[in-house]
Amino acid sequence: MTGLPARILLVISAGLMLTSCGLQPLYSGGTNSVVAKQLGDVQIEPIAGKAGWLMRNALNDQLGTFEGQQPLYRLTIELDDKIAGFGVRSNDRITRERRTLRARYQLVRLSDSKVVLDATAGSDAGIDVVSSEFATVAAEDTALENLTARVADQIVKRLSLFALDQDGQ
Repeated sequence: MTGLPARILLVISAGLMLTSCGLQPLYSGGTNSVVAKQLGDVQIEPIAGKAGWLMRNALNDQLGTFEGQQPLYRLTIELDDKIAGFGVRSNDRITRERRTLRARYQLVRLSDSKVVLDATAGSDAGIDVVSSEFATVAAEDTALENLTARVADQIVKRLSLFALDQDGQ
C-alpha cells in the first residue's frame, strides 16, 4: 500500500506545479480580451496574386471576428509560392510535386511607421501527378488553399503572442 499514497502525492504535486506555471488561455475573456482587441486593430494590406487573395481572405476570416474601431497596425505580407517536381520516372515524367508557400510578414505600427514584428511562416504539401492534367491542376489548387489556411493560422498565432507580450509590458 505504500505505492498508492506515493502515486496520489505525485498526482497532487504535479497538479499544483501546473497551476503555478503561469499558463493562461490566450483568448481568456473572449472578444473582450486584450489579445482579441489588439487583433481587431490590425489592417491587412492587399497581397498580389491568387495565393495573396487566398491568404488575405483566410486572415480576414480569422481576424474579422475581432474587428476594432480604428486600425493601429498594418500587416504587410510577401508570399513565395513554388511548385517543384521531385519524383521522376525513367522516361523523365514527374510523378510527384511539392508545393511550398512561405510568407514574410511585418506588423507596422501606424502611429510612427515602426516595424514592431518581422517574421516568417510557411508550409508545404505533396501532390501526386497523375495522367489527367485537370486532376493535377485541381490537386495543385487544393494544396494552395490548404497551405494558405495553415500559414494564415501560423501568422494569427504569432500576432496573438505579440499582442500578449505587448499587454505584459
